Amino acid sequence: MNCMQMDLPTQGARLYTYFLDSSPELRDSGRRPAVIVCPGGAYQFNSDREAEPIALAFCAQGVHACVLRYPCAPARFPTALCALAQAVAWVREHAEEYHVDPDRILVCGFSAGGHLAASLGVFWHQPFLAQASGISADLCRPNGMILCYPVITSDPAYAHMGSFENLLGPGADEAQRARVSLEKQVTDQTPPTFLWHTNADTGVPAENSLLFCLALRRAGVPLEAHFYSVGAHGLSLASEVTANAQGAGVQPECAGWFDLAAAWLKRLAPAGGK
Repeated sequence: MNCMQMDLPTQGARLYTYFLDSSPELRDSGRRPAVIVCPGGAYQFNSDREAEPIALAFCAQGVHACVLRYPCAPARFPTALCALAQAVAWVREHAEEYHVDPDRILVCGFSAGGHLAASLGVFWHQPFLAQASGISADLCRPNGMILCYPVITSDPAYAHMGSFENLLGPGADEAQRARVSLEKQVTDQTPPTFLWHTNADTGVPAENSLLFCLALRRAGVPLEAHFYSVGAHGLSLASEVTANAQGAGVQPECAGWFDLAAAWLKRLAPAGGK
């Protein structure tokens, strides 16, 4: 495995790689998909529970993985988004060197990291992102998204307001909040999406995912979604591997999400099926 860490052009952003070795003994090891993981943390910090354990789980499925440690508050939008665009572009530019399939580079995000991943999914082709990040749309386009209990909407009825305050600043106006309310930004250019949430999530209500699902459906974007009846916010793998320091975060009823996501990824056609 090729494990590296590197600073990205966006100040405070660092990419950690978990690239699997290629071997003539392994079928298809020369061009594997890659997933860039964005941990949650309300745009206040990057959660360790949603970082390396997720990358290693993907590696165990024969998938390359990277973890993006992105800038949080007081950094404001679109700083973290620029970092993710640069991360996707770096992996795509080095695809041949590290045996990555450049048409199967996905983003995976948890909670606020899900908002970040989904932001790239809806904004990758927007001129403002190319201007801010220095990355062209063709390099930063994700071929798919795996969103785990994501922050999506700024609607006060369902929003995780702390994430939006950290992302935009406490003085953000309605127009600024609407811009990053991602259910309003979905188009037919948004990549195929796998999504899961729990109905019992009181931190980021399931309506965030439901609203995004409806927007994807209207736009004709391929979608797979799973909603679990039990489980608090921030489950990560929902297993003992990612239990928090107090032992919470283990929910066997939800732990199957990862196998479902891995199976979906393997069915995903090159270039996101577009």
